[in-house]
Amino acid sequence: MMYTVSQVQKQLLDLLQKVLREGQIQFQSGDGQIFVIRSILPEKPSKTSPLDVRGIKLPVTTNDILQAVRESRERYA
Repeated sequence: MMYTVSQVQKQLLDLLQKVLREGQIQFQSGDGQIFVIRSILPEKPSKTSPLDVRGIKLPVTTNDILQAVRESRERYA
């Protein structure tokens, strides 16, 4: 939903609570400029590491990887 500047001025505390719930709000000034208010704090702290990614199964063996590393080292040595 797009708010007006006057709505933002009248309902600032309510709109800030909405930002915390929904992430952001947008409002438009009288001259047509659009602004966004958003929280810079994470909504919910993640309990997992961003480095914790799921592996995928590929038809590649350890020997295939070692061979690729050897070829790369020879090519760029």
